[in-house]
Amino acid sequence: MSQVEKKEILQEITPLEEHDFMFVADRHKAGYDYPLHRHELFELNFVEHGAGCERIVGDSVEFLGEYDLVLITSPNLEHQWAQGNCQSKDIHEVTIQFYLDFKNSKFFDTNPMRSIKQMFIRAQRGLSFPSSAIMMVYPRIMRLSQIKEGFYSLMELFNILYELSKFDDVRELSSSSFARVQTNMESRRVAKVKDFVAAHYIEEIRLNQMSKMVNMSPTAFSRFFKLRTGKTLAEYIVDVRLGHATRMLIDTKEPVSQICFSCGFNTLTNFNRLFRKRKGCSPTEFREKYAKTKVIV
Repeated sequence: MSQVEKKEILQEITPLEEHDFMFVADRHKAGYDYPLHRHELFELNFVEHGAGCERIVGDSVEFLGEYDLVLITSPNLEHQWAQGNCQSKDIHEVTIQFYLDFKNSKFFDTNPMRSIKQMFIRAQRGLSFPSSAIMMVYPRIMRLSQIKEGFYSLMELFNILYELSKFDDVRELSSSSFARVQTNMESRRVAKVKDFVAAHYIEEIRLNQMSKMVNMSPTAFSRFFKLRTGKTLAEYIVDVRLGHATRMLIDTKEPVSQICFSCGFNTLTNFNRLFRKRKGCSPTEFREKYAKTKVIV
């Protein structure tokens, strides 16, 4: 039986009242000191002059360049922007918090809103936007906090979201198994394979086995899966296993060796190698780093 840590992620209480739609915080700061947290509202977070700052979104840990823009639409996805190696004394941050029921509203099934809905689904894992997208919406983000009338600020937010939804080269940050999200907009074959991997990731999973399950040749299935997911089957399985492993590193006190085998890795050496390659640090270092960002609530 796992010994669960008594530390939890801070559940942020957002400032929106019952009939409010959006909160915008436009601020300049000398550094970051807010702990790892999560909240019910969606968040679009822009950072300027933040080179060297550390961004944690789920099991993704990265250092920022000069600009950063991330969208998060899951209430269960913990995140934090931390000081890291940043030397800037004037970090400019614009945080936009809002909520839209994209899963149950027919409004988001209409043609004009379809790309925004798809972006929201992907952003349950956290979405990082490329510099081209950031520069495209930069003037609108700068203007948003200056708009006094709620209706016009709402329209400006939708303009920002729509422009961002047109970019293809965005990156999902957290692994799906760590973020505990499952999308339903994939082809039936991809969804069937992902469901199988989610249920059997501890076991050995072979390409021939998956291709037979969806009635395709191994070669055709490999091309199909890579085209639909951007990853080979082997890469996807490793990501799923690492997502579960990082969740166990954070939520339990199980030894790293036990976590390794509990998540389907054959050897501790291979687990450590793959973990460092994907996360940039060892499992033990990741656990220690994440523990420092938690607070008792």
